[in-house]
Amino acid sequence: MTFFRWRSRDRSVPPAVDPACDNETLALMIRQAGAGDWPGLRAGLTAIQDQSELTWMLAGVSEVGGVEEWIPEAVAGEPDSALPLLLSGARQVAWAWEARTRARAQHVSEEQWKVFGQRLELAEQQLFEVAEREPEWLAPWYFLQISGRGASLDKEAGRIRFEAALRRHPGHLGSHKQRLQQLCAKWGGSHRQMHEFARSSMLAAPPGSPLGELVALGHLEHWLDLPSGTDHAYLTSPDVLAELHEALGRSIMHPDYVRSAGWKSAFNTFAMVFALVGEKWTARQLFEAIDGTVTSSPWQYLNGDDPAASFTALRDRCAK
Repeated sequence: MTFFRWRSRDRSVPPAVDPACDNETLALMIRQAGAGDWPGLRAGLTAIQDQSELTWMLAGVSEVGGVEEWIPEAVAGEPDSALPLLLSGARQVAWAWEARTRARAQHVSEEQWKVFGQRLELAEQQLFEVAEREPEWLAPWYFLQISGRGASLDKEAGRIRFEAALRRHPGHLGSHKQRLQQLCAKWGGSHRQMHEFARSSMLAAPPGSPLGELVALGHLEHWLDLPSGTDHAYLTSPDVLAELHEALGRSIMHPDYVRSAGWKSAFNTFAMVFALVGEKWTARQLFEAIDGTVTSSPWQYLNGDDPAASFTALRDRCAK
């Protein structure tokens, strides 16, 4: 297994969540979205040929607050273009989840549920229209997986949307992550279904595929669902540790692994899980590769209000 070193950032500057995941193109798009610069944003999005990369960029832009205020005008101004409609639908999905908040269902108010549902309904309408206009596009089916889960559609509908995404991009990591969430116990699935999906997806993909991250995410989800004490025993059990090392070796540490846009997200996932199990050497190499780039997921599992604080605490613990 080979580890690599990148430039080192100034450790005196506290890490912060980077919504662009250290990607300059997405960082520019996020600034353009915040400024309401649709012509500039459209030019950047149109230039992207890879459907997976385009979907990832759109997901990042959809998190920018205020897009919902200016995107309707862009949609109206380009009635024959599916791109502004796609961004609008993606933003409605993210905006819906903002209304719902991260609280458990029993703590979400009736008004929040109402707004959540209204925004998801509009998102579904727009995304299905995009899918009809551009049948080869991956992005609408990626976002429809998220809206469908929020709308509590039945299991068959979730499976159909996932398979529709895979027909357009068989190895799409983002869609596999959404399917993993759908199979989690907290969304009506089970730990068994979730683990079987994660492992079978990894093994069906060629070595070097990013799908190995699914195994780590599945174990983190399982760990999160267990009571204190039992959770650590689970995560450090021999079988789980073996699967984590296998997933690391088959994915981001495999010689055939190619770092695509957003590659540091997977490194964050593996860094967190190996830090939690106490394998400091492995975690330290991953933290060095990340070089201070913090992604919200999965660190929000430890501290939803300040994911970067959790990142820093575990990174510093592994540095000793």
